[in-house]
Amino acid sequence: MRLATWNVNSIRTRADRVVDWLERADVDVLAMQETKCTDAQFPMLPFAALGYEVAHIGLNQWNGVAIASRVGLDDIEIGFPGQPTWSSKPEEEAIAEARALGATCGGVRVWSLYVPNGRTLADPHYAYKLDWLAALRDTAEGWLKENPEQPIALVGDWNIAPKDEDVWDMAAFNGSTHVSEPERAAFQAMHDAQFTDVVRPFTEGPGVYTYWDYTQLAFQKRRGMRIDFILGSPGLAARVTNAEIVKDERRPKKGTTAPSDHAPVVVELG
Repeated sequence: MRLATWNVNSIRTRADRVVDWLERADVDVLAMQETKCTDAQFPMLPFAALGYEVAHIGLNQWNGVAIASRVGLDDIEIGFPGQPTWSSKPEEEAIAEARALGATCGGVRVWSLYVPNGRTLADPHYAYKLDWLAALRDTAEGWLKENPEQPIALVGDWNIAPKDEDVWDMAAFNGSTHVSEPERAAFQAMHDAQFTDVVRPFTEGPGVYTYWDYTQLAFQKRRGMRIDFILGSPGLAARVTNAEIVKDERRPKKGTTAPSDHAPVVVELG
């Protein structure tokens, strides 16, 4: 099985690029983040034409996660147990945002995750981000206690760069989110719960990124961040035979829409 994750940064804008890549890459399961549309607005037909079933949760023009699979799409679950809620306005009721979607695909439990950004270290969204990660960690640890052998893939945009080498210049991120010690500790806590980064062993080294900002020629200047990950349970990690970051999909291409600011991340399972 070939399993991939991709922050598509608006699926309605980039459906042609995503579907074209799916066809060329021979991917069986694709988890998507930042679809930025409601369920009714998701472009299902191009995926169906290639033989993919799609599960999606999107509430408005923000966030949104999806899973496209050609090897089955069972036991669909919107949000994980204990997922924190959020409201940007005191007068509005806090809700569970469209940031987590689970489904069983070809025997693998796949979770498409879009971790909150955090914004700034002083913003309430930062505390929300840490609470969200802690809740995910506790829930995921519970899944393994129930079934230690279960192959589980926690995939998506984690909005954390766990190591200094995962950003182009640590000095540029001084006092910023994504590299703070609490965020990195939260990411490490996932490893402590036995969910390991199954991509890094195949893509080790500085300058290996998954995201490049649109501004200031960041991609051309190699000013990126590694923030998209596939974390696998022991039952999944044991099956990984290869992994790659498809950097080429971040490049502009003639005759197509602009690329996402993220690149797909892929693992092969034996």
